[in-house]
Amino acid sequence: MFRINRTDGHSGTVVTVDGYLSGECIEVVEGCCDQALSSMGRVELYLRDVSVIDQAGRALLSRLAARGVRLLASGVYNSHLVQELSTGCAERRKLSSGAGTQRGGSMQRKP
Repeated sequence: MFRINRTDGHSGTVVTVDGYLSGECIEVVEGCCDQALSSMGRVELYLRDVSVIDQAGRALLSRLAARGVRLLASGVYNSHLVQELSTGCAERRKLSSGAGTQRGGSMQRKP
């Protein structure tokens, strides 16, 4: 079972996924988020009752987080995964935008 729901509000769009995040549904979720990003700007992807996330699903979540989609999840595993991916993308954005400091010719992260 796979279900996706999109709710547009004043502050942005919430895309809610139930079931699984793998296989053919990857394209559906990505398309929905792409559409919401282009029309609303601010998008949150909520993994409400997701029982399966395969490698393609993890890659999708990483891509979406890198594009500024806020990832949310219920459940211990999915919440941990979302936090891990979101933190990693935030760190990469900081480094690529020059938030590191140049000392002695090497780039160092700020604490």
